[in-house]
Amino acid sequence: MSDEKPRVSILYCTQCNWLLRAGWMAQELLSTFSDALGEVALIPGTGGNFEIRVGEVLVWERKRDGGFPGPKELKQRVRDVIEPGRDLGHTDRADHTQG
Repeated sequence: MSDEKPRVSILYCTQCNWLLRAGWMAQELLSTFSDALGEVALIPGTGGNFEIRVGEVLVWERKRDGGFPGPKELKQRVRDVIEPGRDLGHTDRADHTQG
């Protein structure tokens, strides 16, 4: 079905107590992309893992990307996969005054 909305999955480490962080990121994504996402799933894991995927696309991996994303970077990476032309308003413009 081509009109199916994308699924975001957040794999988090239960041993590291990252459930609240994962839940907060899910809330941020659902607030920003409420009409564009089909679901956001929280997946308990172990071993220090923290991965965010849009479908099969890995948009954030804690070890690869050096920690955790801030809300701006997370939203931009998800947007780039699900709605590349979308303007995120103040989120996109927050750092453009630097430079």
